[in-house]
Amino acid sequence: MKSFVATRLGAMVAILIALTAVMFLLQHISPLDPVKAQLGAQASAEAVAARREALGLNQPVLVQFWDYLTGAVTGDLGTSYRTRHAVASDLGDFFPATLELALYGIAIALILAVVLAFSTTLKWRGSSALRAILFTGASAPMFLLGILGLIVFYQKLGWVPANGRIAIANPPTGPTGLLTVDGLLHGRFDVVADALHHLILPAFVIAIGPAVAIGRVLRSSLLGDIDSDYARTARAKGLSEGQVMARHVLRNSVGSALSMTGLQVGLMFSGVLVVEQVFGWPGIGQYIAQSIPVADFPAIAGVTLMLGALYVFINTAVDVLQAAADPRIAVTGG
Repeated sequence: MKSFVATRLGAMVAILIALTAVMFLLQHISPLDPVKAQLGAQASAEAVAARREALGLNQPVLVQFWDYLTGAVTGDLGTSYRTRHAVASDLGDFFPATLELALYGIAIALILAVVLAFSTTLKWRGSSALRAILFTGASAPMFLLGILGLIVFYQKLGWVPANGRIAIANPPTGPTGLLTVDGLLHGRFDVVADALHHLILPAFVIAIGPAVAIGRVLRSSLLGDIDSDYARTARAKGLSEGQVMARHVLRNSVGSALSMTGLQVGLMFSGVLVVEQVFGWPGIGQYIAQSIPVADFPAIAGVTLMLGALYVFINTAVDVLQAAADPRIAVTGG
């Protein structure tokens, strides 16, 4: 198991170094001069030369890459051309909103996936309708699903707010940056309720696609194990079908669902960026949308590196969890 974990961690580090190298190369071959972008087109030649030397742009390419890599490792992602702030500081301001939305989306997706898999496998009443609704929702693009949700649940029914993260003035600002958590920590249950009110629709929108993907894989695994020898033995001991599924079949079926969960969680963050634009959510989707039109490469690269690192970390964690659930994976190397 230790060798398996070490191998996965080594692969994670190699992928992150490769991703950093790609971003450095793109920045290096970009026609945009980072010095003039910072100082302005009217800057004197002396000011440009001094700034270029201060940024280390006169150094050999390998030295520049090493500085870029070590800076990324220590959280130095450069300075945004647009905001004139450190990119890491900007991400610290915008990322909590995206993280909170993604966490609730993941939670809803897992709940829907388990309900979908169990209801269709055990043929619960209403499972066909649930399956039809989820599959229909998953087949629609996220932005279209978000717009339809706003038309129905905001404009027609008035159940949810149209945009934003919270309607209460001066909500708690720390320590986590997650309004639902900070509201609980400060005893501000009005903040928690209002934050959940704003979260519910966008979280459902980003959850439907992953829920169907994870639910289908889990259902397939459950159907494959439900007639196994150990399942029949459990039934012979008098356990109900639900108990057999929960106590015996699920653990042996969860490996493939975990793999799909890791993939979907990583992809979910790209979907979140789209959904944030539909719902006016003040996260990194808004940050990157404002940075692209003005070619703010440090901001674009910073978001890319952060999301890439998050994606790789999640999939590494899923691999380790799979090995913990099924030790045979660690023995065979996956």
